[in-house]
Amino acid sequence: MKNTTTLFLCCLFTLLLCQPIFALELSDAKSQGLVGETPTGYLDVVKASPEATELIKEINAKRKTHYQEIAKKNKTPLSTVEKLAGQKAMEKTPAGQYVKVEGKWEKK
Repeated sequence: MKNTTTLFLCCLFTLLLCQPIFALELSDAKSQGLVGETPTGYLDVVKASPEATELIKEINAKRKTHYQEIAKKNKTPLSTVEKLAGQKAMEKTPAGQYVKVEGKWEKK
């Protein structure tokens, strides 16, 4: 019984350590055409998948926090920071990835 419990705990611990391996990375999601940049400075879903949706939520939340810090520091409206960040992100997007132009996805 003790060996079974130890084995179970070892397997559980290994799975917990490997969890990030199973997570979708932003670069992979972009290169697979699942997500793209928007003029608002945030990511959006190009092709729906639960992993892509979760990834977008996490990254957009971090981006918003960062944009709010910049806006506060520069005494600028958040919308201005978002717009500038969106422009930069879309300009930096490599060929083959998606950007949203006038509400429609375009492959750059």
